[in-house]
Amino acid sequence: MDAFLLAFAVVFLAELGDKTQLVALSLATRYRTITVLAGITVAYAITNGISVIVGGLLGAALPTTAIAFGGAIAFFGFAIWTLRGDDDEDEAPLVGGRSVFFSIVGAMLIAELGDKTMLATATLAARDSPVATWFGATLGITASGALAVFVGKVLGDRLPRRATRIGASVLFALFGLLLLVEAIT
Repeated sequence: MDAFLLAFAVVFLAELGDKTQLVALSLATRYRTITVLAGITVAYAITNGISVIVGGLLGAALPTTAIAFGGAIAFFGFAIWTLRGDDDEDEAPLVGGRSVFFSIVGAMLIAELGDKTMLATATLAARDSPVATWFGATLGITASGALAVFVGKVLGDRLPRRATRIGASVLFALFGLLLLVEAIT
């Protein structure tokens, strides 16, 4: 599968029901849609850039089979992590005082740092084209965030977190299984 499409799909699905998506949903209930979309896009581009740099550096040093096994293990871990849920599901606080835009960027950076989508992006960048992975992951997470923003404008807090978390967990496990099969064959 093309690195761009794989990164887009994995990160989009990984973000469904994630705390940063819920933060985006919450921000959308309080601020203008365009401001929230711009803020989350900038934050996601930065965090995915960090992930791709780390993954690209690891990818140059590791053999393909090791990357596939490591990726499979990571995705199984993501499945468990997603199913279990985040320890802190409260929304990230807004930081900064200069403008709503920079506060949103700051909140999303804090919420996303070290998140499973960053780890997924690093894993994919270690395996495939870092540039295509960055574009795909950034568009995937932004699309997921945008979905949350629009849902936040329409539905507010009535999303079933548990069902979304279970569905994302199953998909992570399937991606892990695919990587494992790829490593073995």
